[in-house]
Amino acid sequence: MVGGLIVGIDVPASAFAPLVLVTAVSALSCTGLGLLSAGLGLIVRETAVLSNVIFGILLVCTGANVPLDALPGWLSTAAQGLPFTHGIEAARLLADGARFGEVARLVGAEALVGAIYAVAGYLLIRVLELYSRKHATLERA
Repeated sequence: MVGGLIVGIDVPASAFAPLVLVTAVSALSCTGLGLLSAGLGLIVRETAVLSNVIFGILLVCTGANVPLDALPGWLSTAAQGLPFTHGIEAARLLADGARFGEVARLVGAEALVGAIYAVAGYLLIRVLELYSRKHATLERA
């Protein structure tokens, strides 16, 4: 909202509550990707580099900085499986005056993408934990 005030975007008051919901769902969706990244961090030493690569992919491929229709077709299609893609589209539509019912499908897709990443991340962490216990490579604090 503060950013909108700075650049002069007029968001209808009726969109504030749905925007909060879309933001929360998008944040949870990205948390699922973070869990998968954490699992990969058990294998990869340079987790900061991995995080920066993921961040760059999200900036370019989710519609945050580059419109999806400006991306090559295959990349635009792949973006549908990334967190934030559906949330950003839903937030833009809400800010343009759409009702929540019109973007509910996008919010559901965002939640589904996040759930898939969360389950994949959890499973990766569990598998790597079991592997490390089996091979005595898990350090204890």
